[in-house]
Amino acid sequence: MNKYLLSLLLYSALLYAHAQPTSTTYWQQHVDYKMEIKVDVKTHQFEGSQKLTYTNNSPDTLTKVYYHLYFNAFQPGSMMDVRSLNIEDPDRRVGSRISKLSDSEIGYQHVTSLKQNGNTVSHHTEGTILEVMLNKPILPGQKATFDMEFNGQVPLQVRRTGRDNAEGISYSMSQWYPKMTEYDYLGWHANPYIAREFHGVWGNFDVKITIDPTYTVAGTGYLQNANEIGHGYEKKGSKIKSTDKPLTWHFKAPNVIDFMWAADPDYEHTTAQVPNGPMLHFFYQKNQQTEENWSKLPEKMVQAMQFMSTNFGQYPYDQYSFIQGGDGGMEYPMATLITGNRKFQSLVGVSVHELIHSWFQGVLATNESLFPWMDEGFTSYASSITMQHLFYPKNDKNPHLGSQGSYLLMASSGLEEPLTTHSDHYKTNRAYGVNAYSKGAIFLDQLSYIIGHETFMKGMRRYYNTWKFKHPTSIDFIRIMEKTSGIELDWYLEHFAYTTKQLDYGIKSVIGQGDATFVTLERLGEMIMPIDLYIEYMDGSKEIIYVPLRIMRGFKNVEDTKVERITKESWPWTYPSYTLKIKHPASKIKSLEIDSSLRMADIDRSNNTFRLNEHVQEFKDPTK
Repeated sequence: MNKYLLSLLLYSALLYAHAQPTSTTYWQQHVDYKMEIKVDVKTHQFEGSQKLTYTNNSPDTLTKVYYHLYFNAFQPGSMMDVRSLNIEDPDRRVGSRISKLSDSEIGYQHVTSLKQNGNTVSHHTEGTILEVMLNKPILPGQKATFDMEFNGQVPLQVRRTGRDNAEGISYSMSQWYPKMTEYDYLGWHANPYIAREFHGVWGNFDVKITIDPTYTVAGTGYLQNANEIGHGYEKKGSKIKSTDKPLTWHFKAPNVIDFMWAADPDYEHTTAQVPNGPMLHFFYQKNQQTEENWSKLPEKMVQAMQFMSTNFGQYPYDQYSFIQGGDGGMEYPMATLITGNRKFQSLVGVSVHELIHSWFQGVLATNESLFPWMDEGFTSYASSITMQHLFYPKNDKNPHLGSQGSYLLMASSGLEEPLTTHSDHYKTNRAYGVNAYSKGAIFLDQLSYIIGHETFMKGMRRYYNTWKFKHPTSIDFIRIMEKTSGIELDWYLEHFAYTTKQLDYGIKSVIGQGDATFVTLERLGEMIMPIDLYIEYMDGSKEIIYVPLRIMRGFKNVEDTKVERITKESWPWTYPSYTLKIKHPASKIKSLEIDSSLRMADIDRSNNTFRLNEHVQEFKDPTK
């Protein structure tokens, strides 16, 4: 082989290698924050400084950067205010409240000084976004340091963040600092804040909070000066000096996407150790409404943490905090804000749900704005399993039927939108909520039906361990499930996420012929699925006829080893019906049912069951 031909072949091979998308092409940006904030609890105003080291791991040269200024949303006339006033079904927690805030009740974040690598840089604010024109572009692989001075006012609590919530918690400080927006394969995500979802850059936080000494502070990160601060953080036996001067709380949080804190002078602070796991912290106002239920909460949360770590992947941090505050329940790295005046099962339910976000948002960190269903929906799925484990461990009923019912109501309403809709752009809050929570959970429940539950759970753990501390997309998830199951699944993602196709299968006819029975199944909806046909015989025995889809290019493993499964020829999805033969006379069959596990979100289950004592036909050969 001559040198020219060899060089040409090598060059072609290199071009081909670079053209193929592989895991090695993944990249993500990185941030290191050092922040100090001083809070005046009388005026609810604060002053802060921020040193942000930004690493550009992208292949692109950056000429601008953007920051979120979330508190600016809590002003009359903001995009969040106008959105709430005009959407047909506004969130009851927001409604018209922002439009009525007084000057002392609004929120704001003002950047008073900003430097890039020591030099003043041009910037301007548009609503909740700070746009920065860089003096010097940040090249691929380079770092830049941004030094910022800022001040702000904590808004009266309306949505998630703010002061003086409905239960009397002083400060729920989420979205409190100027936060660098994410830049990824889709570019910048400088979306105005209208109270929906978030997307954060992975990084490390070093935060100092100076506040009145009577306040207990809780939140993201590990307290570095616990034996100076006290408030329940100190080591047993430590002596804490009392002071009437402001205390500076020093927290560090490694490898997280955000930093939240809360503060109240009346917090009760308790802890519980998870065996071979993190220390759990609990912060709540102790009163007649909370004392009994919050005292019982730690035991359940230890069990929930153990269950999740066993079944979905190990929780990676040494701490997690349950903090009374906010306006319901909201997830943040290493902590949650939850309203606490609840009945016990409700308190456990919201605590479990927010804890489980630590897996699907705190560690996997999908872009919530683009894929809310991969966070809220996956969390809802795992929450239902966990709650069943905690309260009804012997109940084998499908725990996702509530989510399925919610989805089916939306599917029949005419208001459904595809799962691919951006969180901010849903026409109704109802459509967003059902998609993000219910349809997202059903996406997983149906997937367990398609590939088998044991394989599905293996896939969930593989997904977590493969993509933790990154930003996986829906394609990344479905590829993991394909690799785990050996089944092609792109059709499922494309049908159930990209469209509003609905699932409706039925048993069209059952015809007996001598010692055999012929069953015709029909697809009435546009959504396609493999079929598990459950047969119960008159003698009490059972059998499963499994009909995979041809497009799957494979089939799931046997799920129930106690029942014989017969795998039939695959169903080409373009065929509207499929006829199969049962090698038993109709007289011996008691009933037939499509998907007795109820994992298929079939919009009309009335035709999924066929009882032969009610209706059966004698087969007549149409050719004679």
